[in-house]
Amino acid sequence: MFDRLASLLQWCQQRWLYASIGLLTMCIVTVGQPQIGRAADWIRILMQGAQILELSNLSDAQEASLGADTNRALVSQKVRLYRNPAVTSYVDRIGQRLARNSSRPNLKYTFQVVEDDAINAFATMGGYVYINTGLMKAADNEAQLAAIVGHEIGHIAGRHSIQQLKQAAINQGISSIAGVDRNQIVQIGVQLFSTLRNSREDEYDADRRGLTMMIQTGYAPSAFPEFMKKLVGSSSTPEFLNTHPAATERVANLQKMIPPAYRNRTDGLNATTYKQNLRGFF
Repeated sequence: MFDRLASLLQWCQQRWLYASIGLLTMCIVTVGQPQIGRAADWIRILMQGAQILELSNLSDAQEASLGADTNRALVSQKVRLYRNPAVTSYVDRIGQRLARNSSRPNLKYTFQVVEDDAINAFATMGGYVYINTGLMKAADNEAQLAAIVGHEIGHIAGRHSIQQLKQAAINQGISSIAGVDRNQIVQIGVQLFSTLRNSREDEYDADRRGLTMMIQTGYAPSAFPEFMKKLVGSSSTPEFLNTHPAATERVANLQKMIPPAYRNRTDGLNATTYKQNLRGFF
């Protein structure tokens, strides 16, 4: 009997038929009291599996809401924003142009500058991108800055943060965003900020997406591998490159991905214009 019960529960899970749980429970009750405890265990497993999958199938609105909560927690607990409206507006203009050419242009993107000398950038779910002042100072021109902004948008477009949140929730025994305290999920997002290490596949995917956005937006795509190459040769490896795959592999891969027709494009490479747009920042 229980073999058949397990098959039925698996069928329900795959098809999201939550209404079947109530019917199934009624059927179990009719065969005797000792079955109820084991049936309840199967129902719990069913509900957990279905709700875990919901972390991978959040609507844009749900993702944006969780992202906003995570952003508030990060700003209050982990990062110090650079309070210069002109600089933030400049980064936002670059980001919004790139985001319009992403695979998720309908998200509401928020671009913020973090007051931190470390050469780093990161993104969280729901369209939130953070660029350190140290990275902006390390960039030689706008196209190089756009390359990293595009890369971080690529992580959002690829829903990489959602996948990491799902895995972290599973590892911590949390299987739902509907059945647990919402703050618990947000705190997992904050924890990921401190421990985030993107997979090889995610980094390559974000590189590819970022490079595509650069080309479609009009920037010189050569700036992406050039900036990466410059950072690889620096005295210390920047935080966002301290992951697999090796930065040298990513540079070579980016260079191969640039179509020949775009290799000589120069848009965004003027260093003087970059510094003029950030007057008073350097």
